Amino acid sequence: MSEVADIDEIRIADGGLEISVSRQGGAIRSATFHGRAFLQPRGGPDDGMASFPLVPFGNRVEYNVMTVHGRDYSFQPNTDDPLYLHGDGWLGLWNIEMHDERSLTLSYEQEAGRSPYRYSASQGFSVSDRRLENVLSVTNRGVSPMPFGLGFHPFFPLTPNATLLAPASRLWTERQGYLPDAPVTIPEELDFSTPRPVPDRWINNAFEGSSGAASIRWPELDLVAKIEMDGIFGNYMIYTPGNADFFCLEPMSHLPNGHHMRDFGGMIMLAPGESLAGRMTISLSAAGI
Repeated sequence: MSEVADIDEIRIADGGLEISVSRQGGAIRSATFHGRAFLQPRGGPDDGMASFPLVPFGNRVEYNVMTVHGRDYSFQPNTDDPLYLHGDGWLGLWNIEMHDERSLTLSYEQEAGRSPYRYSASQGFSVSDRRLENVLSVTNRGVSPMPFGLGFHPFFPLTPNATLLAPASRLWTERQGYLPDAPVTIPEELDFSTPRPVPDRWINNAFEGSSGAASIRWPELDLVAKIEMDGIFGNYMIYTPGNADFFCLEPMSHLPNGHHMRDFGGMIMLAPGESLAGRMTISLSAAGI
């Protein structure tokens, strides 16, 4: 255990890349490259999180119930939203396991409470000059097999000239309760198979068939971020409320509301003691640096 286990916020840096991570929520609070913010602190309970982990799954659970192997399980709302949202990790306090100038490892333990999940999670952060790596893992500590998923919820700056490249195969429309409705062909304005601006309007859609790579270009910041995701992240969400200075590109191992979909929407059934892991990397570049 690190000697700085009682510190609430931890900084790691290398070259011009610096991030600050909070034990609360295991969240990145700030992320800059040569002084330029490539993540925005706009999320979480205090709107101060720039990226947070989705564990043991992401998004909402419809009706706050699920059925696994013929047994019903219930959830209680964990935010002001009437539906249980984004798991527990982003609301819990993580422990510091290791910390040096360029890397940080956090751990988290969750007993059954507002959800029926019991698990342990680990999160690693490392920086190396131009590259941020974030690794997330979860282990089922319950007594029964349960469907698990992972994801990341970063908040990126949305500038007037920003463009996004994020190929996918189809999109899910949205219905009441911020839940996915039906898969459709991706409309042109949301087809990020070639770089295009993120529309400045309400967007809250799941995309399937992610290529595992994306890139964001901010001409105003003279900055480019290349995002790579492990193969388990075959889906992503795009969220922006409209009239905002941010958008979210959220790698997910499953579809939102997977608990009510066939094959749990891509969630992985973990037996007691089994684990799931995945990583996201963000590589930064800028002309003149």
